Amino acid sequence: MGNRVVARVGLLRLLAFFVLLALAYGGPQYLLQLQILPAVPRDLRGLVALGAEIVICVLCVSLYALLVGWLERRDAVELRLKRGLPLLGIGIVLAIALFAAVYAALFGLHAATWQGFGGAQWLLPMAAMAILSGICEELLFRGAIYRITEDMFGTGAALLISGGLFGLMHLANPHATLIAGIAIAVEAGILLGAAYAATRNLWLPIGIHIGWNFAEGGIFGASVSGGMGGRGLLNIPLHGPDWLTGGAFGPEASAVTIAVCTATGLFFLWRTIKCGRWCRAGVRMMLD
Repeated sequence: MGNRVVARVGLLRLLAFFVLLALAYGGPQYLLQLQILPAVPRDLRGLVALGAEIVICVLCVSLYALLVGWLERRDAVELRLKRGLPLLGIGIVLAIALFAAVYAALFGLHAATWQGFGGAQWLLPMAAMAILSGICEELLFRGAIYRITEDMFGTGAALLISGGLFGLMHLANPHATLIAGIAIAVEAGILLGAAYAATRNLWLPIGIHIGWNFAEGGIFGASVSGGMGGRGLLNIPLHGPDWLTGGAFGPEASAVTIAVCTATGLFFLWRTIKCGRWCRAGVRMMLD
């Protein structure tokens, strides 16, 4: 009977976190894209979008901290900046290095061609997109879904559930296929979930998410999960079979990316186990 009560409370807590954070993430974006930006002069849209998206991020972080205090009767220590800021920087640098490794492998496999430099005009919108998706999606999928399902079912189940739902969400993106959704679930689900599990701090997966999206779209000009792309700082078009390049969805659906990111995720899982942070079902992990 006690386990049923714990599961019911956990599901209600998960529902509250997910619904409220999703509304705080998606609602303002809807207004920004359809109501605000069309009325702004074209040359100012990048700055307005960046400012608005930073405000959305602050709203989501504040809402997450309030929900933790209200529903869990504790401080949101997983968002503490004293430890989190260095982890944020590490995550961004790591993600850029991982994406560069993917392209290095694609060069070696003759699936990428150097055609010089692109332009810097898209760096600002790509940075805005990367910051918004990195912070808000990690609050949703690692801060809410992963963390709460880990409390109920343990680390292994939390990785599967949060990764699977993360991949499922990306099926709504342009050019998405079942293979692309599975790739996102495996490579990003394991890597980002394990990065949180190893550190118990959300700023590391946030940094990885930001760095990855910015490197993908802003630096290398690739399609970001089927969306923005093609106008990066570097001009390096991909060619070859979809299983190798990711096709129209972008390199995230590439077998090379799956291998690189999954290997890094397994390293974080090894750190999780070594540091005693692998959790059994029904045992809440004490946060630092």
